[in-house]
Amino acid sequence: MEIGSFIELQFPKGLEYHKGNMDIARLNSGRAAIYHAFRVSGCKNIYLPFYQCDTVRDFLIRRGCDVKYYHIDKNFNPTDLSPDDDDAVLLVNYYGIMSHSRMKAFADNYKNVIIDNSQAFFAEHIENTLSVYSARKFVGVPDGAYVIGNKAEKYTDEYPQGYSSDTAAFLLQRIEYGCEGKSYVSRSENEHRIDIEDISLMSKLTHTILDGTDYDAIVNPRRENFAYAQKIFGNINKLNPLMYYDDSCVPMVYPLLIEDDSLLGRLLENKHFQGHWWSYLLDELPQDCFEYWISRYVIPITIDQRYGKEEIDFLFSVINK
Repeated sequence: MEIGSFIELQFPKGLEYHKGNMDIARLNSGRAAIYHAFRVSGCKNIYLPFYQCDTVRDFLIRRGCDVKYYHIDKNFNPTDLSPDDDDAVLLVNYYGIMSHSRMKAFADNYKNVIIDNSQAFFAEHIENTLSVYSARKFVGVPDGAYVIGNKAEKYTDEYPQGYSSDTAAFLLQRIEYGCEGKSYVSRSENEHRIDIEDISLMSKLTHTILDGTDYDAIVNPRRENFAYAQKIFGNINKLNPLMYYDDSCVPMVYPLLIEDDSLLGRLLENKHFQGHWWSYLLDELPQDCFEYWISRYVIPITIDQRYGKEEIDFLFSVINK
């Protein structure tokens, strides 16, 4: 027991969003959580969509998993997915705009389902699946992920305790320096740590922050900003973000697709720090497939709880030029 000395950062307690009596594993990263879910499933192989972050694929392969792949069409439905009984299937809630009913109907088609809710932190867990959630896309934490579902805690006693405070300075530096320069360097160090790290338990720092976060202050602004972004971008967006969207969704971003290769550069020049997702696919897939098209052109417009109509209007003015 430690008593006295300096006062540390303090947060409220008992507010953690993913908690309760359900089976839950608290781990260090989304890619590690997907691996853990695959391990808990007991399957021999796992199907991933081509349209997925390569860090997930690389982590699974590094752990010796047999990875297979499937394509999706313009409605985000699989076109060539026929798993065997011992295959796990990873289904992704893209951009956080796939409704609960959509994901449930999707999951009902397969036997061993892992739902990647890394882009949908508030999505409700679907029974008879394993759900994966990534914290740092919605909350200011250095890392952290959850796996929820039957026997999700299995194997967690084999994992070491994770530590994140050594590379968490970027969260404080962002407040004083912004997201460029010193804080960007610090964040890159944290990203490198996650890239080379094996699976571990969620750090105490991350868990403390997640247990002291006001989640209503995250949910409501994101939904309001998404609705406003759709109002002003909807007529020029070649992707339909409302395809599966309903009140169960809390979006991560607003996916804007405009067939203009120069647009991302203009946004970066105006300090909108987002990039195309998973551009590595442009070197691996044919140009006529859906995944190539959205990897090339979709820009994830920032709509999180830090911003409002003023920032979205500014982005529209840059894009509209």
